[in-house]
Amino acid sequence: MRQTVREFYDRSEQADFTAVVDDHGHHGARELLRRATELADAMTPDGTPGGTVLLQADNSWRTVAATLAVGLTGGVLALVNRHTTPAEFTAAVEDIRPDVLIAEPSAIEEWGGGRALPDALPAEALDGWTVRAGRGPRDVSRWAGGTLIGLTSGSTGRPKGVVQSESALRYACSCTIDVNGLHDGDAVAAVVPLSSTAAYCFGACLSLMLGGPLVLSGRWDREEALARMAAHDVRWTMCVPTMALQMGSAAAGSKVLDGVRSITVGGGPMDRGALARAERSLGTTILRVFGMSECLGHTSPRPDDPEEIRLGRDGRPFPGTDLRAVAADGTVLGPGATGRAQVRGPSLFLGYARDGKVEPPALTPDGFFPTGDLLVTGEDGTVTVMGREKDVIIRGGRNLDITEIERAVAAHPAVARACVAPVPDPLLGERAAVLVVVEDGSGELGLDEITAHLARTGLSKAKWPEFAFTVGELPQTTVGKLDRSGARRLAHDLHAKLAPYPEQHRQGDA
Repeated sequence: MRQTVREFYDRSEQADFTAVVDDHGHHGARELLRRATELADAMTPDGTPGGTVLLQADNSWRTVAATLAVGLTGGVLALVNRHTTPAEFTAAVEDIRPDVLIAEPSAIEEWGGGRALPDALPAEALDGWTVRAGRGPRDVSRWAGGTLIGLTSGSTGRPKGVVQSESALRYACSCTIDVNGLHDGDAVAAVVPLSSTAAYCFGACLSLMLGGPLVLSGRWDREEALARMAAHDVRWTMCVPTMALQMGSAAAGSKVLDGVRSITVGGGPMDRGALARAERSLGTTILRVFGMSECLGHTSPRPDDPEEIRLGRDGRPFPGTDLRAVAADGTVLGPGATGRAQVRGPSLFLGYARDGKVEPPALTPDGFFPTGDLLVTGEDGTVTVMGREKDVIIRGGRNLDITEIERAVAAHPAVARACVAPVPDPLLGERAAVLVVVEDGSGELGLDEITAHLARTGLSKAKWPEFAFTVGELPQTTVGKLDRSGARRLAHDLHAKLAPYPEQHRQGDA
């Protein structure tokens, strides 16, 4: 983060400005730089280089101050969430091999952080947090030009350390600034935890580049988030679909965010109708986007695009980014054909952190990264992500596309959010169940009403869910995304309670 921090420093030298607004109040740029200098001294005892710093990233001024400190010392920043389990922390340490650990004392004790850096020199910084600085040699060249390591869940359950360069972060932020018409000094908000790679990029990094206030919420509270964004003239924010829909419901048609130019929404299943209701209630414009930790925010519509593109598709690739759909044999597919998504561009990551160094990603011979998603491209250059390749239910040997069913169910006017999950069946192996959250959180939506709606939409009866459960909220990850593993467990538990007469709650075997 050397270039970004240098630009921030130069801007503060010209005039001080509010750089962070959080639960603790307002924090000026010069105050944060002073804190960063103090932290840098604690991180680099005896003049040692900055090294690789594992930070407990929270939505407060501390994360920004730590970013500045790492940039000032030429180090590499790795992010960890407070809710990380001891086993996940141990795996992250094995992959990252940090030189410095910064966290609140209770987190270090819970994680066993003392064992991670047994020869560390402990110190205090950031108002009571602990800095454990190792004494061994430090060499950030092992990250091959990487400046940020973000942890993301792997298919095996072991967190993956995604290594990104500063140029990739700046490219993703610059494109986002351009698309959303942001200007120097604009305030942006971060409501998703900054321990998320995307939230950190489009929160901390983007605000440092703009030189305006970063408005933070320490924990997710939809009413507080709305009030804080309105009070501090926020012009843009990024969030996951659940957060956007919850804020829309809380706004109750007040148009409280009519000063916000746009809200970028990504990271989960989205329904055009639900998003349209949310943006009308909030008084702003919602942009449905596609991106991933490995290739940050690489598509977006523009605020002046029609609703069909803004909310019904995932925009267009950023300039310089190529996104394509391919068949199983690698053949590139044309517009209108659904295939496996592959991406290539300036925000593509360097690789995964493995045993303290970068393990390059598995790319195609022409440099594309397979995302694991299904994609269809349009004649106009727009793209639509159709879901994950593995998001299927196998019912009696027939594959059911979870995303297709979810989108059809979510189009029901009474449905706020929906998630389809498999439940076990002794005859067919799996059947489809749907978890629904109804608008305004009241009432219950029965299976008969859902299937009648699906019949009206034209969805094949073979794809209809056979069980429906109304829930107060869908399971979420620590960064607010839909937790599909949690949803599967919830559906399984609710289905189990129907025994011994589950046939009373499902459709016939169509």
